[in-house]
Amino acid sequence: MINVPHKILLVFLSIILFTGCKDDDSDNNADDPKAENRRSLGTSAEELLSDDTFKSMTVELVYAPNYRPKQESIDSFKDFILARVNKPDGVTFIETEISNQPNAPFTIEEIRNIEDLNRTQYTVGDDIAVYVFFSNGSSENDTSTSVTLGTAYQNTSMVVYERTLQQITLDEPEILPILESTTLHHEFGHLFGLVNIQEDDIHPGGDHEDLDHLKHCIIEDCLMYFEANNVTRIMERARSRAQVADLDPLCIADLQAKGGK
Repeated sequence: MINVPHKILLVFLSIILFTGCKDDDSDNNADDPKAENRRSLGTSAEELLSDDTFKSMTVELVYAPNYRPKQESIDSFKDFILARVNKPDGVTFIETEISNQPNAPFTIEEIRNIEDLNRTQYTVGDDIAVYVFFSNGSSENDTSTSVTLGTAYQNTSMVVYERTLQQITLDEPEILPILESTTLHHEFGHLFGLVNIQEDDIHPGGDHEDLDHLKHCIIEDCLMYFEANNVTRIMERARSRAQVADLDPLCIADLQAKGGK
């Protein structure tokens, strides 16, 4: 159990290059109904943001008993997505409760396997589907001084390590919604392609992307700043009743260039 949350470095991890096992190398396999949701991180940014190909979006929230995120975190997540995407036929959020998953702490390969077994919503027709798993276990990458809060690992897939979030807020449960919302927004930002995930942003590296902390924003107050996940910053923001960090104008401009709002 983690007892001293202020001294722990919290990590948002994004899997930038995904090759996966042989079954997952199916980007162009029209016979595989799951192929559209097994592509590399960032490759669906424009599809998520614009209405050129997909007119609607379905976001599936998957969790085990006792690991459903706070309702205010879900509501904040909905607002974050709706503020950025152009989906004239709307965005639908559905919830799927599954059994506690064994073998925690989880490797990212195990997280992918859990998705394969439990995901129910896939991209079909003009509706693009996104999968968000609230894990009942921690990441295998955790150490005594560092824990992973979330990972965006495929084009429409991300995991929030909900058990970890609950543990580090045992002494301050009122902070949990801020941590949940920050993790959800940050990781979805990576699904949106931020920052320069596929090296296709309109701002060159160094002007927006932090070249010392790749795939993150150089603007200190931005949601995608590399230290936006620092526990002290998040705790201070929560205690002051501030909102979750917003995207800075450079990030928003990059999303708008891909068809977002």
